[in-house]
Amino acid sequence: MKLKIIIGSVVIAVFVIFGAISFMNSNVEYTDFAKAEKLGKKVQVKGAWLRNKESQLDTKSGQFIFYMKDDNNKEEKVILEGGKPNNFEIATSIVAKGRYKDGAFHASEILTKCPSKYEGDASAVKKTL
Repeated sequence: MKLKIIIGSVVIAVFVIFGAISFMNSNVEYTDFAKAEKLGKKVQVKGAWLRNKESQLDTKSGQFIFYMKDDNNKEEKVILEGGKPNNFEIATSIVAKGRYKDGAFHASEILTKCPSKYEGDASAVKKTL
């Protein structure tokens, strides 16, 4: 009977440790480019795509390269491992998940916020009132 309790306790401890490690890896904080450069760990940076600067898809390396401005107006080169995200051209803001290294922000994932199709024209509503 004691062997079953010991094995059960070990299995539970392993799952608790695995869950804690998984949670710590998935918990990524929001920051800006300046702090991301200092931290050197995986973070999320919210900002806007700089449409007036060059962006390109490098088919040899499989990277999408573009420039982004964070909420503190700091501009950085962003290198995304993979192709251009869906709805990138119509995004009102973007969130880049990754880390700063080698003079650029290397993103593993890009989230896009697009304008809602359900938002109407507020001035048209005011005219009817």
